[in-house]
This record gives sequence, structure tokens and C-alpha cells, in this order.
Amino acid sequence: MSLTTRLRQWAAAAALLALTVTACGTEHSGQQQAQSPFPRPSFTPRPKCAQPAEAPPNQASSSPTASTTGTPQEGNNADRPPNYGDNHAYRMSAELSPAKRAKGEASATLIRYELEKARQEGDVSEKRITAALEHLGCGKQHGVYIWDGFYSVHTGDVCVSGHVTEKELTIQVHGAYAEPQPGTGPCVENRGGH
Repeated sequence: MSLTTRLRQWAAAAALLALTVTACGTEHSGQQQAQSPFPRPSFTPRPKCAQPAEAPPNQASSSPTASTTGTPQEGNNADRPPNYGDNHAYRMSAELSPAKRAKGEASATLIRYELEKARQEGDVSEKRITAALEHLGCGKQHGVYIWDGFYSVHTGDVCVSGHVTEKELTIQVHGAYAEPQPGTGPCVENRGGH
């Protein structure tokens, strides 16, 4: 049996399992479920951290902390193979609505403040950056990842990531990645391939 055939069989089995698991309901015969006016998410939302005390305005900011999503620029597609988008979809980050972008910008301001304090102290070690993010309530449950000057965190709404060194502090607001780098949290672009 070829590897391709085995992969197809595995994919079919996985799809069947997913269909079976999602088909399971919670309503029992003879019982009526109370209907909520708001749909419940089918997943547990991430806990929040780095949240401002005051709600930000519902419009996107044009500040330098804003970033684009991982979607390729239209002009760049001319020289790419036809399946480039499909083959690199795992590296794309979720698009942000103006409301989520505004929340993310407000969280990024708080994170920038804490990381700037660490820079001013001259301590940009992993331990100090971890402590700065923990001061904002951001821990492992928020997908915090710190390595060699790079940091990333999911605030419960968006990803905030960048670099912090003694000489610079960068910050970027973006959506979570469809398939993040394994072992890093939802906010680190996958460097591998399919």
C-alpha cells in the first residue's frame, strides 16, 4: 500500500471520527433545552489578559503598532505558483475586525508600557519579560512564548507579539495563526511546511 493511499485512509478515518464526535448531542428525548438568545461558542474562549480598564473606541488605529494579517499582498501573487495560497494557508493569521483591532491596540499599549519599563531597567531577560507580562495577568494559559528577544501573547481577543532588546522594542497586533509553530502558543508563525 502506498504512502499516499495510507494518508488518504487516515484522513478519511479522521474525518469520520470528527463527524461522529460533533454529531453527539446533549439533548435527551423528552427534554427541552432552554434556548439562549445568544449562540454559545463551540469552544472554550481563551481567558483575557492585558485588558484596559476603559473600553477602547471601536475603530482601528493607524498607529505603528497595527499590522496586517498574514494574507499575501495582491501584487505579490503574480510570480507565485497557482497553489501557493493553499499550500501556505497554515501560515496565515486570522483577520481582525475593527473592534478586535481596537481592543488589541489598547492591550498592546499596556504591554508596551510594561516591556518599556524592563528595557529602561536594562533587564530584558526571559525571566523579566515573563514577569512583565504576568503583571498584566498574562501567563501560560494565554499562550505566552518568549525566546531570544521575541515575545508573543494571546490577550483573549488578539495576538500581541514583537521583539524586546536593550536597543529596541517592537510590538505587533495580529490574529492567531491557523497552525502556529508547535509548542509555542497561537501567536507564533509556523516556520515549517506541509
